[in-house]
Amino acid sequence: MNTLARPIDRWFAHYSDDHRNAANQRIHVVCVPLILWSVIALLWTIPSPAAMFNDGVFAGVAMLLAALFYYRQSRTLGLGMAIAFVVLGLLTRLLHGALGTQGLLVLGIAVFVVAWIGQFVGHKLEGRKPSFLTDLTYLLIGPAWVLAKLLRRLGIPY
Repeated sequence: MNTLARPIDRWFAHYSDDHRNAANQRIHVVCVPLILWSVIALLWTIPSPAAMFNDGVFAGVAMLLAALFYYRQSRTLGLGMAIAFVVLGLLTRLLHGALGTQGLLVLGIAVFVVAWIGQFVGHKLEGRKPSFLTDLTYLLIGPAWVLAKLLRRLGIPY
């Protein structure tokens, strides 16, 4: 079987071409999950009618849609990302309870900005522009790429 037969393998191959520098890869392994969490946190703070939905409904919908995207690419990646979303959702719920909506919003913005600065520092070291500047889908590929690196380290095929 051609190893690049699946769309996710082609996405990863192109993404990896833009992330060859070891320092940039380490930065991405830290910053991509932080960005993912910050987006969840920011979505969590969008007000929803209390009578209709619980806090975090918009984050929950986004996580479900993203998990379905990943699952279509690979069952293992989809399940892994679903687990990551549950963990990140629980963390966000705990932080929301402790900090309130305003505190979560401020923390989410701060983490988002700092993590993106890290990403751009990594790409400066790399000497290549971020993949998402060529295709916004790479904003979804980054978290799966980080998970795939972890799965490969654990010897789990994705």
